Amino acid sequence: MQFLLEYMKHPSKIGAVAPSSRYLARKMVESVCFQECGCIVEYGPGTGVFTEQIVLRKKEDTVLLVIEQNEQFYEILKERYANKQNVYVIHGDAADILHYLHSRGIPQADYIISGLPFTSLPPQVSKKIFHATKKAMGEGGRFITFQYTLLKKKLFQYWFNIEHMSFELKNLPPAYVFTMTNRC
Repeated sequence: MQFLLEYMKHPSKIGAVAPSSRYLARKMVESVCFQECGCIVEYGPGTGVFTEQIVLRKKEDTVLLVIEQNEQFYEILKERYANKQNVYVIHGDAADILHYLHSRGIPQADYIISGLPFTSLPPQVSKKIFHATKKAMGEGGRFITFQYTLLKKKLFQYWFNIEHMSFELKNLPPAYVFTMTNRC
């Protein structure tokens, strides 16, 4: 219910009327090599459907930075993960990812998982986030996001190499999952 209320207040920032399904959450993290990564970042976790999958699978010493701009969702996540080791819930903007990484002595993220609604975000906001994401993931990182349509595929291709694309039917609405690397 909280998700629907927040959507009604901020439709361009929330981007969906319901949280993602557990099937989409599993698909979002299936390409993450949890045994070999030291830092995972999540943009726009909402109520934490993807966050929960990451926390269940990550190594204890893997740092997870969860960045949520919405005050209500931030409070929910902060309370839920307050006692989880190496999980940091940040009330802030995904475009400031470099600051959040560097303030914790982390040079770059191995994986950046995004629940942000790029289709409804203003182009300048997306541009800032993509620019910061490219720097934050360096040469070896992966950027994983989902979208309900393929409208932003060309934009993703401009900024990144699409390494893999899949489709999850068991979500409302069904969604495309993009796994991307930096362009050379």
